[in-house]
Amino acid sequence: MDIRDIAAKSGYGVGTVSRVINDQPNVSDRARERILAVMEELGYEPNSNARYLKMRSQTPVAAFVMGVNNRLFGDILERIQAALAAQEEDLAVTYLADDAEEVRTAIRYQQTRRPKGMLFLGGEPRYFRESFGEIEVPSVLVTNVVDGLDFPNLSSVSIDNVAASRDMVEHLWGLGHRRIGVIGGNPERELISARRLAGVEEALLAHGVTLDRARDYEPSGYSESGGYEAARTLLTRSPDLTAIFSLGDAVAFGAVRAIADLGLSVPGDVSITGFDDTTFSQFSIPRITTVRQDADRLAERAVRILLDGMRSGAAAVHEVVPYEIARRESVRAIEG
Repeated sequence: MDIRDIAAKSGYGVGTVSRVINDQPNVSDRARERILAVMEELGYEPNSNARYLKMRSQTPVAAFVMGVNNRLFGDILERIQAALAAQEEDLAVTYLADDAEEVRTAIRYQQTRRPKGMLFLGGEPRYFRESFGEIEVPSVLVTNVVDGLDFPNLSSVSIDNVAASRDMVEHLWGLGHRRIGVIGGNPERELISARRLAGVEEALLAHGVTLDRARDYEPSGYSESGGYEAARTLLTRSPDLTAIFSLGDAVAFGAVRAIADLGLSVPGDVSITGFDDTTFSQFSIPRITTVRQDADRLAERAVRILLDGMRSGAAAVHEVVPYEIARRESVRAIEG
C-alpha cells in the first residue's frame, strides 16, 4: 500500500496526501481530516525515517522561466537570485520554450530533484489548473495570476495587466490618437497577452470603438524579430494607424526598426508604446513609452512569499503590485 491508494480512497490528489503525510500545514482542515481518517482505516503508517531523509535530500529552489528572450524575466530573475542568496538559499534555473507545458516539466523535475520550492516566471493558468495538484512544495507564479485555482501551496505576484493596458490606451487617446493598433502575444491561450489585449479592448469600447482584431491586431512572439514582422504586416494592412501598442518591450524594439525600414519615423509618423519597462527601453532611439513593471518589487515579494511558505507553511497569497506609465519619446500628440 502506498499514498496512491490513500489518494484514490480519500478523493484527494497525491500531492495533497503527501503534504498530510509530511505534516505540512498548507492543507485545508477538511482535507487533512479526511486523509488521516483514510490512513487510519487502511492501517497506513508512514515511514518517518524515509520522510526525514526526503527532507534532508531536498535541492535548491527551482525557477522555471518561460522563453529565453524575455528581458523582463531576466531583470526579475537577477533580483530573485540576489534576494535568495541573501537568505542563504540557492537557485536552479530551467529555461523553457514559449509553448512548453511548464507544470508537467516541474512535476518531472520534482520527482528527480526534490526542490525546496518553485518559482514560475510566466506560465499559462490552464496548465496549473490541470496538473498543479501533483506539486508538493510551496510555489509562486510571477507576472501572472492564479488566484481562482485555490491550491494551498500556489501563490502569485503580478500587476493588473488589464488595468495597465487600459491606462496605456487612455494615454494614447488623450494625446489625440484614434487609430490604435496592437502587436504581440497569442490571444488564443491563457497567457498574459490575452489580459493585455482585453484591457485594450475595454479602453477602446469606453470611447465607442471596437477593436477590429482582423485588421488592427497582429500576434507575434515576444521578441524583436516577432515585433518587426508583426509591425510590417500590420502597417501594410492598416496604413492609417497613428499608434501601435506593443504588448512587450522587445516587440516594440522590433516595431521601431520595421517602421524605419518602411520609410517612416517614430514618433513622427507612428507612435509606439511597449510593456514591461525593461532596461533597454530607456536607451533605445527613441526611448520607449511603456508600462513599468517594478522588477525589484516583483522579485522581493515573490521571494518573501516563497520563503514564508517554505519555512513556516504560510498560506498561499495572491498579490497585485503597482505599475505606472513611463512617458518617453516614442509617442507624440496629434493636433486635433
